[in-house]
Amino acid sequence: MKIENRLFDNLEKGRTSIGCVVTMSDLIVSELAGDCGMDFCWIDAEHGPHTIQDVQRHLIALRGTGCAGLVRVRADEPMLIKPYLDIAPDGIIVPMVNTPELAEAAVAACRYPPAGIRGCGVRRAVRYGAEDFFDYVKYSEKWPMVICQIEHIDAVKNLDKILKVPGVDSFCIGPCDLSGSMGILNQMDDPELNKVIDEVALKIKKAGKILGTAAGGFARWKERGVDWFAGTSDWGAMAAGIRSFKADCDKVRD
Repeated sequence: MKIENRLFDNLEKGRTSIGCVVTMSDLIVSELAGDCGMDFCWIDAEHGPHTIQDVQRHLIALRGTGCAGLVRVRADEPMLIKPYLDIAPDGIIVPMVNTPELAEAAVAACRYPPAGIRGCGVRRAVRYGAEDFFDYVKYSEKWPMVICQIEHIDAVKNLDKILKVPGVDSFCIGPCDLSGSMGILNQMDDPELNKVIDEVALKIKKAGKILGTAAGGFARWKERGVDWFAGTSDWGAMAAGIRSFKADCDKVRD
């Protein structure tokens, strides 16, 4: 079994992937993003008001568009991660991975024994029995991607050890929470914050790991070597479009 999407294709080609964060529950949001050319959607089950059924609908909607589906879970907890694995995301994003032990736990939660502790209840990932289970188990050694978020100053302090944990496919820098842990919440232009981000990004790339983020300022992140970049969201794009439309109308109306 081979899962094909633009994110995985771009990673093979060394091309940066562009995506968006999905917080709304309607599956049309993700289908639209995929049909409009997004390489991946970050389905946010940490901050977004998604049920697991909502997440599954988004993943189903994305599959036919060639757009990858990454799911951010609420916490680094095996029993919480397990049901999301069984609805076949292309990546699991684990927040607040601040220690090597937490990175090890994230990997273990996403992999079957003997490499991990994932429970066996697969359905959608084997197309409800159309795919051979043992073929899937072999493929599941690499799919979904295990993505650990570096978004706290404690993670920065422990980064060298975290980067040595085997089985983490990608690291995602979270600038906003990182800034909060540094006492400068959401001050994205702060020189010290950007110095730390530059150093973290450089270490991730030197370790040969895939670098991702959900942030603004694509040009700066491209300089840092970002491999995947979520630079907008469903509500952000909608708000920007409405404001732009209103501003254009106001020029004539007023």
